[in-house]
Amino acid sequence: MKSDHMIYSCTFRLMLGAALVLFAACGHSPAPNRQAFAKRSAQSTVEIPRLLDRPEMLRYGKEWDNIQNIYGAQTAELRRNPANAEARLKLAELFIQEARITGEHPHYYPAALYMLEPVVRELEQIAGPDLQQKDLLFRALSHKASVQLSLHDFAAARETAAKAIAINPYNAYIYGCLVDANVELGDYRKAVDVCDKMVGIRPDLRSYARVSYLREIYGDVNGAIEAMDMAVKAGYPGFEQTEWARLQLGHLYERYGQAAAAEKQYRMCLALRENYPFALAGLAGLEEKRHHFDRAEALLKQAAGIIPEVSFYISLAKIYRKTGRRAEAESLIAKTEDMMAEDIAAGHNMSLEAGRFQLEVTGNLDKALEFANDEYRRRPENKDVNQLLAAICMARGNKKQAAPYLQKALATGSKDPELLELKKKGQTVSTATVFLPNILSK
Repeated sequence: MKSDHMIYSCTFRLMLGAALVLFAACGHSPAPNRQAFAKRSAQSTVEIPRLLDRPEMLRYGKEWDNIQNIYGAQTAELRRNPANAEARLKLAELFIQEARITGEHPHYYPAALYMLEPVVRELEQIAGPDLQQKDLLFRALSHKASVQLSLHDFAAARETAAKAIAINPYNAYIYGCLVDANVELGDYRKAVDVCDKMVGIRPDLRSYARVSYLREIYGDVNGAIEAMDMAVKAGYPGFEQTEWARLQLGHLYERYGQAAAAEKQYRMCLALRENYPFALAGLAGLEEKRHHFDRAEALLKQAAGIIPEVSFYISLAKIYRKTGRRAEAESLIAKTEDMMAEDIAAGHNMSLEAGRFQLEVTGNLDKALEFANDEYRRRPENKDVNQLLAAICMARGNKKQAAPYLQKALATGSKDPELLELKKKGQTVSTATVFLPNILSK
């Protein structure tokens, strides 16, 4: 990813993993175990998290009306019967979707977990669950893994996804969660194996997008673009998931020097999904590179007025600095730090993002190193974590210390321009033999 894309936005694989997916339920006949579950769960009432009002520009015709209707119906059902696991799951699905669309992550991701965890806890305690209970548990675990990915709790997400797969090994969605977890933990070969299974089960937008990301990791830029284009074409134009995939296609073009093609994708996003804030930010990034700072600022302010996305404020702060508006830049930097603190308080691990923020925006290398080391302890094999540590070490003037981190980051053969620029600065760093799995071949 380009700097803003890599550092401040949620990665595509994670955001896609959190997409709203409705699983087919099994039969609805009562069973003794299900009655036992209901008896335990009905002993207390349930507090239902609020549905936050969407900004006018994010209502998208009847979409917001439909969301409100779903929320109202499931809330009423859950108040009538706190043991209704189906209502809990539908509310969790709705909260996950709203987190993606509105950017209100500190509210919606804890809300989703609040709905999911009692279902998981109760159903895991039941011996010999029936088919419907297994389906409910599978859905709850799948959504829980998705939220854990979004909160960057990757080891827990991998464990949760594995539990879900043990219940249903034929569902592509949960394999996508497992792909994402392995990628983030740096187990790229395992991610490829799982992705191969996912594609075999269901070749669709989600699986093509993950193939794209893995191809890029292994240095096949043209193949990554091809696969992401297939993902876009597999989706329904205008749907949030489809336009997010189109946005990633634009990022790929931009990252590898095809600005005109990138702009075409961003503008198509806006034509099919009006006021899509990430597409506005994509256009802003292109304008900034052209030194059209006024245009970039206007686009970023428009995007930030729609959703509270950290990357928009950081990009604005950079523009203010480039145009000599230091006081405004410092104000936005302080606001960004507050937003990150709010995310952390809501259970979102932000060490990687905070480390890059300190390196590239504040210039506080000590803090950057502290955050990066914290993330390295969690996932020492991840290429992005190693790339950040290499960049920090070089910024501190220590190429020798950067070398092992840089070698790890380069091990897959990635052609990311920022990584290759670090390699030039490192000079003596060489790469190991690159593993080329079959799924990455065209």
